[in-house]
Amino acid sequence: MRVDIWSDLVCPWCYIGTTRFERALDGFEHRDRVEVVHRSFELEPAREPGHTEPVQKMLTDKFGPRGAGMDDQVARLARGEGLGYRTDREVGSTLDAHRLLHLAKEHGLQHRLVKLSFAAHFGEAASLFTPEALAALADQAGLDPDDTRRVLHDPDAYLDAVRADEREAGRLGATGVPFFVIDGRYGISGAQPLDTFTKALSTAWSDDR
Repeated sequence: MRVDIWSDLVCPWCYIGTTRFERALDGFEHRDRVEVVHRSFELEPAREPGHTEPVQKMLTDKFGPRGAGMDDQVARLARGEGLGYRTDREVGSTLDAHRLLHLAKEHGLQHRLVKLSFAAHFGEAASLFTPEALAALADQAGLDPDDTRRVLHDPDAYLDAVRADEREAGRLGATGVPFFVIDGRYGISGAQPLDTFTKALSTAWSDDR
């Protein structure tokens, strides 16, 4: 059985939702028969590469006065899940990070790079927006430095794969993330409770047998 997860690495709900899904998957009796594939989705595809800004400023610009407290609310929820969460992080273009995830997929290291990226960005307020920061994460994940350098120096490397993921999300009607598709038939949107993911995995497995 296959599970596709569309997410963005700067999306706090993706951080929380993916964690809940993984916990449900860890408790699933057929865990060793489930393939998980992370798919690309940029929350802000028009964001200029190399330009970053504080998340609090971004939220205030986007949502007005109420934006300032929105991340604090999410922080409480994330910490309640046992996740590290810093509200002093910056946001920027995630296109290069998504391109690297496609490289990691080819080497069986995609899941590890996703987890490292989420933990770095949210737990440590670390950057995902410079070649140096991305190269360091890729190295931690176990990617070959020469492969990483090749992708980061070529803006077209895996760009088609990123765009294909985003088109597929649109075709499926996903307007936000996280978005989970289980066994190609069951769609789950948002950071749902752990029990929702547990039931969906069991239902999909039973219906396919």
